Amino acid sequence: MSDRLPIKPGPPAAAKTRLPGIFLVAALILLIAYVTYNTATGERGSSTGPAVGTPMVQFAAPLVNSALVGDVNVTQRSAGATTARAACDLSSPAILNSCQLVKRQPAALVFINSAEGRCADTLDRVIAAAAKYPGIRVAGIVIAGDRAEARRLAASHRWKIPLGEDRDGALANLYGVAVCPQTVYLRAGGVVDAVSVGESDPSALDARLSALIGPN
Repeated sequence: MSDRLPIKPGPPAAAKTRLPGIFLVAALILLIAYVTYNTATGERGSSTGPAVGTPMVQFAAPLVNSALVGDVNVTQRSAGATTARAACDLSSPAILNSCQLVKRQPAALVFINSAEGRCADTLDRVIAAAAKYPGIRVAGIVIAGDRAEARRLAASHRWKIPLGEDRDGALANLYGVAVCPQTVYLRAGGVVDAVSVGESDPSALDARLSALIGPN
């Protein structure tokens, strides 16, 4: 298989707009700076995530520990694109495919950065809490950052979950991430059940996960 994703077809206009050249670079720098600042200060007011009850944004992301290089594919199946493959149509051991993630079971999708700190610690807690619920999958998304650093982080924490790379921050933008950690709880099939911004205490986390395996 090629070392690059068959990307990047454009998503629906309402979901994502591509900026050329220097404007794209500037937008990425501002996004990283904003997430970093909010994470450091604990500011949460502007980070709300996707609306509860709405379908998730479909995506196919390169896995951090793979050799695959590329931006996240966010072409939605509902877009009706004829010249590009939708994200959920992509399948590879090197890809985190959102539709496969929630095909038959619910999932917790945790957005983090590539550094040690509360974002990585929250992913640890989500993984540990989900171990009590075998029917729930956990996946992580590393926003921008350095892939080598993300690999070291994953190795240090001994994460066995799929960990995708959002190298240009586009997926984080579509999921409304302004501060990490942000956890999006998805019902089987991909409907947003809840969103948790910032750290969750153990009882709140357990309640979120328990609700996922209840009637949907």
